[in-house]
Amino acid sequence: MSQESTLRRLAADPMIDLPAGEIVLRDEGTMRDWTVEVAAFRLAPTPVTRDLYASVLGRAQESSMGPRTPMTEVSWNDAIRFCNLFSQAAGLEPCYSMGDSRDAEDVVCDWTVDGYRLPSEAEWEFACRAGSTGVRYGELDEIAWHRGNSGGGLHEVATREPNAWGLHDMIGNVWEWCWDVYDPQVYGPYRVFRGGGFFDQPRGCRASCRRKSHPTLAIDDLGFRLARSS
Repeated sequence: MSQESTLRRLAADPMIDLPAGEIVLRDEGTMRDWTVEVAAFRLAPTPVTRDLYASVLGRAQESSMGPRTPMTEVSWNDAIRFCNLFSQAAGLEPCYSMGDSRDAEDVVCDWTVDGYRLPSEAEWEFACRAGSTGVRYGELDEIAWHRGNSGGGLHEVATREPNAWGLHDMIGNVWEWCWDVYDPQVYGPYRVFRGGGFFDQPRGCRASCRRKSHPTLAIDDLGFRLARSS
C-alpha cells in the first residue's frame, strides 16, 4: 500500500463528535478552581499510534514496539509539527503557525480551521469525564493500563474499556500532551499533559490530575491525541 493510500485510510478513521459544555478544572498545588466553557469539537478515540505517526512522517517505524501502541518519546513540539503534517496530508488547513523558539512561545493556534490539533486542557478533561463526576470514569483496572496491571510497559490502544463517549485510554497507558501552558508566571513555557501512564500509581490516573514539562520533553510514557474543531 502506498504512503498516499495509507494516509487516506488513516485520515478516514472516525473521530468522535463531542458536545459543547463546561468543565471545572482544579490545580491541587494552588487549590484553585476555574470553570471553562467548551465548544463542540471532535476527538480521536485513541492516542496517536506508532503506525500513524510513522506513516505521516513517511518513514519506517523506528521502534520494536507494536504498530498499535501509542507513539511515545514525542515532545510537545514534535506533536505540533505532526498535527500540521497530517493536516496537510489529509487536505485540511493546518492549525499551527510557528517560528524557531525552542520554548514554543511563538506557536499560534487557529481554532477556527479544520485541521488536526492538540486538545485544550479543558477539552481533554471534559472528554475524559464524559459526563461523569468521580475520580475517574470507571474501575481503574477495567479502563486503564497502570502500574498495578501493565507489567511495566506500553499496551496496544483500545484494549481497555472506553468511557461513555467511546474514548479509550483517556486514563492510563500514556500521558497526553495538551495545548495549554501550565502556569507561565511560575513555570514559564511548560505545557500541560494529562491522563496518567502505564507506570503510574492510582493517584496519577485520575481525570483531574495535571502535570507539566518543557515542550522539548520526550519520554517513554508520554504521547498525544488528535482533536479537531467542529
